[in-house]
Amino acid sequence: MSEFAARVRAALAENDLSIRAAARALNYDPAYLSRVLSGRQTPSAKLARGLDRLVGADGALIALASNNAGLAINSERPPWGARSDTDDDLDALELARRVEASDIGNETLNCLEEAFDGLAVTYQTARPADLLRDVRRHSGYVTKLLDERKTLSEHRRLLVLGGWLSLLAATLHVDLKEGAAATSRLRTAALLAQHAEHPEIHAWTFETEAWRALTAGNYPRAVELSRVAQSIGPRGSSVAVQATAQEGRARARLGERIEAYRAIDRVQRLASTMAMRARPEHHYQYDPNKATSYTATTLAWVGDPAAEAPAREVIGHLPPGSDPEAWPRRIVTAHLDLALTLLSLDRLDEATDAASRAVLSGRLLPANHWRVLEIVRAVEARQLPEAPELREAYEELRPSPK
Repeated sequence: MSEFAARVRAALAENDLSIRAAARALNYDPAYLSRVLSGRQTPSAKLARGLDRLVGADGALIALASNNAGLAINSERPPWGARSDTDDDLDALELARRVEASDIGNETLNCLEEAFDGLAVTYQTARPADLLRDVRRHSGYVTKLLDERKTLSEHRRLLVLGGWLSLLAATLHVDLKEGAAATSRLRTAALLAQHAEHPEIHAWTFETEAWRALTAGNYPRAVELSRVAQSIGPRGSSVAVQATAQEGRARARLGERIEAYRAIDRVQRLASTMAMRARPEHHYQYDPNKATSYTATTLAWVGDPAAEAPAREVIGHLPPGSDPEAWPRRIVTAHLDLALTLLSLDRLDEATDAASRAVLSGRLLPANHWRVLEIVRAVEARQLPEAPELREAYEELRPSPK
């Protein structure tokens, strides 16, 4: 093992970093980093600089990597037309220099990736139109950077970033019932995913289309798209779990009870193997708690009274006295699930109260207005005294005619 490799391993241990964590932080293949740190491969100058910054070595690792490289370049040129090993060395160095030449830098890309994660976490609580403005701004900046001088690695990271941002923008357009814009954004996300060879983003485009089909009432199409997303998404990935949940909800709307229950079981099984994340509200990172919300919706749609327990569990995560205008959208959805379930159990006062809380929260998405209308019509059919007030609240949700 080289001195460089030994020093890096010791520094990573001191900073409580695994090789995999270091590779992820520096955007390198863990297998490549493992070969370097076992002395089987020479580190690139870029890797040495990145590791030096990561562990705070103040240039010591860069110096070691330079010494270990042992490159001696002869200043004497061979006769015209002849080539030597030195020429090959220089050609290799020039190619490496051009590959690493960049006007962007790792820090800029790290900041952009962190910014996207922040936007994806904010999705649960932000107003869609406000969040869409921020997503557009970041997407425009990524587009600008694609015209700058950059390394191949940076180019791919920008494509991946553009794919994620386009996907989030498409989701927001779906939520706002802006169909044409959603279609354009999904096409862009799929194109960038293909160029970046990123199957997870590609799978998410189908999952998002499945959600749009579900809200439009095209349940067979939602099942079809969900299954495509599951086939494309990496095994055990967040999109595979989410697409399975979408399939279950679509099958529940079709009245396919057995298939819906099977989907619930698959979601629970897949989610139970996933580690809790530091930022569990990330829209594109599944965590076990999300399974509870999807279970509540699926059970409510098949008419199973068991939906009450998971719906109340989701609502129970709210701190007492919390402001409805700050509710995550999952809480609003759980109130709709609870209202639908309580109606089926003839617990009418509780049902109308849960529905009213959802409607008056101000947190309902246009894409979910159809769910409220479903409950309003059920309340009106039973001629409950709360029906006129609930209908009025629903009508206020609808946009005024232009």
